Amino acid sequence: MNNNSQEYTIAFYNIENLFDFENDPNTNDDDFLPISAKRWTPKRYENKLRKLGSVISKIGDEATEHAPVIIGLAEVENKKVLSDLVRSKNLIEEAYSYVHYDSSDERGIDVALLYKDDLFKVESSETFSVYLQNDSGERDYTRDVLLVQGRLHEEKLNIIVNHWSSRREGEKETEHKRISAANVVNSIIKRLKKENTDAKIIVMGDFNDNPNDTSIRLMEKESDLFNPFKTVWSRDKGSLNHDFQWNLFDQIFFSVNFFDKRNSNLSFDKADVFNDKILTQYHGKYKGQPFRTYVGKKYRGGYSDHFPVYIQLKHSENNV
Repeated sequence: MNNNSQEYTIAFYNIENLFDFENDPNTNDDDFLPISAKRWTPKRYENKLRKLGSVISKIGDEATEHAPVIIGLAEVENKKVLSDLVRSKNLIEEAYSYVHYDSSDERGIDVALLYKDDLFKVESSETFSVYLQNDSGERDYTRDVLLVQGRLHEEKLNIIVNHWSSRREGEKETEHKRISAANVVNSIIKRLKKENTDAKIIVMGDFNDNPNDTSIRLMEKESDLFNPFKTVWSRDKGSLNHDFQWNLFDQIFFSVNFFDKRNSNLSFDKADVFNDKILTQYHGKYKGQPFRTYVGKKYRGGYSDHFPVYIQLKHSENNV
């Protein structure tokens, strides 16, 4: 046996509306302009970049010495904000690259992937649309699903990043939208397994559903994925809080071959919510909940309304 092992953190973070402060005529970004009711100024934008950078660089458990090698993001406006984020004060030395595509989402927000290109070598990426219709039969645009394929220590990883439809019009009323997204992910995985029956797959995102909801269980069962966040979620632990109830909408799943230590140098070690004290409200009735950038139109100056989540993979040379 060789005990020369190394830990890698893989994370996901919904960063709550990372918009720049310039008007884009093609998206609904009017809330995030200096002249809007939210007064989204260059100073507030810089403050958010600095805060997000300080969090991203620390995600992982106490023993983690390095920033995550891969981070999926939700609620990103465009490439400019990603470029500003990776070059911000707390992240510039981490030398992240990113993958991003503009989607047709009505709010103009997308998913993206940050990665350390000295460790994770991206080979290809593409997006998949979730086709939805509203009550009058018109197309209802939502975020695309992002697939990024690359190699970490010569092991090919397929990473699928998601941000599924929200529950704004009601949980049951919108459930079919998230089931449609789950079916898109299942079809991507089917294709990946057709190309390679032993494909290593990681599915991450803000699913707007909890580990016990239909869409999540459908994906887990049909694509034979393991969800470590089932046991992370509890009455007093989640990634976001609504009406004083913890939800765990942010999750990371993976194919079961991450448990196969004999045939793989990368194996699953642990999963958790990164709910460090600095990310929380420190007093008042919302104490312990995520310290948000905005509550409605009121500026709070925090990080995000979600906590990041992460898994840790152990890399061991010559396990056998």
